[in-house]
Amino acid sequence: MRGAIGHGVTRTRAMTAAAAAGALLVGGLVFSACDGGSADDGDGASPDARRASEAAAPKQQARGWNPRPDSIAAVGDSITRGFDACSVLSDCPEVSWATGTDPVTKSLAGRLLDKPAGNSWNLAETGALTSDLPAQMKRAAAHEPELVTVMTGANDACRPTVGEMTPVDDFRADLERGMRTLREEQPRAQVYMVSVPDLKRLWSQGRKNPVGTQVWKLGICQSMLRDPDAMDKAAVQRREQVYDRVVAYNSVLEDVCSKDRRCRYDGGAVFEYRFTGDELSEWDWFHPSKQGQRTLAQLAYRRITAP
Repeated sequence: MRGAIGHGVTRTRAMTAAAAAGALLVGGLVFSACDGGSADDGDGASPDARRASEAAAPKQQARGWNPRPDSIAAVGDSITRGFDACSVLSDCPEVSWATGTDPVTKSLAGRLLDKPAGNSWNLAETGALTSDLPAQMKRAAAHEPELVTVMTGANDACRPTVGEMTPVDDFRADLERGMRTLREEQPRAQVYMVSVPDLKRLWSQGRKNPVGTQVWKLGICQSMLRDPDAMDKAAVQRREQVYDRVVAYNSVLEDVCSKDRRCRYDGGAVFEYRFTGDELSEWDWFHPSKQGQRTLAQLAYRRITAP
């Protein structure tokens, strides 16, 4: 059940929104205004034009990395679903950084594929944990994609308490199981692995906005965002524990990806990028807006098409 957030809501509707937000356990991002589009991040020529210019060059051998895949399947959580980018407490996959069709977003599929609507599939799920990855990978493999994008881990850190965060060893086991599932059915598919966003930076930026901090009280990412103005020793330690867990998750993502010759990690680009509130959803100050989704698409395009 989904509720509305805003002035004048009834207590019942507020409780509904709180329940929905608390159940989602979604990961967050802090985004900055992006630079204007340029050819090297896919905002220039159309896919048809780019492919025409590359026609004279032989396609990479199967054992190498193909920077121009013909199909994309996306797995992960609410970020890849475009949650809260278009309307409150709702998915908006048409603006997804990975597979969206909205021209404002200029999704990865829109930058790479001739026919993104027919050759890309969004199998991500709002609220998903990394333990859900094997099932998502199985559904993705059924489409026989040339590239699978993986953005997972934020929900494993964004729990009601730090004690409920997914242990690092369990996170690794879930990720490895997901990769095995894909390889059993699609051994030649490429994988783009995205780092987990810096949730501590989100808290640091979002706490300056009174609307954002009020929405956070509905139950969003309480391990990091609970009592956003508290600066006592316990609060500082709690946030540091979440930060450290995200860093550990990213180390696992990089390590698991490095052992698969058809996988590229983003090099920590999403975690390290200095995003600001300009790229956040106007409803929850937590998920990426359309412009934030565009930023993710740019980062992915640069990494995937790099030599």
